[in-house]
Amino acid sequence: MCAVMKFNQCLLQDIAGTNNDNTVWKWHIQDPASQRLTWNKPPKSVLVIKKIRDASLLQPFKELCMFLTEVKNMIVYVEKKVLEDPAISGDENFGAITKKFCTFREDLDDISNCVDFIICLGGDGTLLYASSLFQESVPPVMAFHLGSLGFLTPFKFDSYQSQVNQIIEGNAAIVLRSRLKVRVLKENWEKKARVDEKGILTNGDSESSRKSMYYQVLNEVVLDRGPSSYLSNVDLFLDGHLITTVQADGVIVSTPTGSTAYAVAAGASMIHPNVPAIMITPICPHSLSFRPIVVPAGVELKIMLSRDARNTAWVSFDGRKRQEICHGDSITITTSCFPVPSICFRDPVNDWFESLAQCLHWNVRKKQNYLSSEDEEF
Repeated sequence: MCAVMKFNQCLLQDIAGTNNDNTVWKWHIQDPASQRLTWNKPPKSVLVIKKIRDASLLQPFKELCMFLTEVKNMIVYVEKKVLEDPAISGDENFGAITKKFCTFREDLDDISNCVDFIICLGGDGTLLYASSLFQESVPPVMAFHLGSLGFLTPFKFDSYQSQVNQIIEGNAAIVLRSRLKVRVLKENWEKKARVDEKGILTNGDSESSRKSMYYQVLNEVVLDRGPSSYLSNVDLFLDGHLITTVQADGVIVSTPTGSTAYAVAAGASMIHPNVPAIMITPICPHSLSFRPIVVPAGVELKIMLSRDARNTAWVSFDGRKRQEICHGDSITITTSCFPVPSICFRDPVNDWFESLAQCLHWNVRKKQNYLSSEDEEF
């Protein structure tokens, strides 16, 4: 990235002092509001993410791109398939602006070192998609609420010019949304024939038939039973130790950001994104005592089909890349070293509780009537 962002990622700082050969530990917990976005030099490039084929976003997208290009003189990156929309490609007035854009294609072009920050237009899915484009460091993300829910999109588009100017000037609050680093090991991906030292043709060794795939996940990894009528039966390992066998419709492994998505619908608690944790939530478990649990962010989870599982399972990553998991396959999940720096409208705490109130109507109920002194007598 041309412009470098600064923010403190340390969650706990320990200070050791010596007194008569006795070490005293003091723990300092960082204030979430202390994470700030500043620029070493003004940002010059921006990636604009827009939901494909959404007519309601056309006008905001055009206004924003014209403002960034014509007024702020920024280099604008746009996904190639966005410009292929007939409503955009057929607009002659907007055509002169699109010629100045830099385009890219998902899974083909690497723009990780080209973009200073990201602007998302849409709902929460747009932010999840933006996260998936970056397998390592993610530029700061400014998300405008133009979708259906908007839990992760705190900015309103009505005053976009002043808000974008504020971000370009720097000194904005940041929440570091942790991601999950996921490795899927396919045991029997393909069988390759080979000739051994004696010239005998074989079916291929274990290494040639295995393939690993890696994903960066912002919300959750979901393992479910797929089309089968049987319960999923999978073993769950924590740092190499078998902790339980999940007999359920499936299991959700989520980040704190994902705790307010599928996990909360499955009965999990809601965790603030600044809490370093991983949540494990069963989906309709066949056990009354199987409750969701929260484990430290530093652990390694591993999920495999149980030996006596009746059927395969299916896994998806933030609702994408869905694939079948067979016997011998494994899914390894750890906390990623590359979080998503999400720009706050106010600060991490106020934005989060505002989203709980506006999107989930958290703790909304009809209030009791005021009790007067006359009522107390009865």
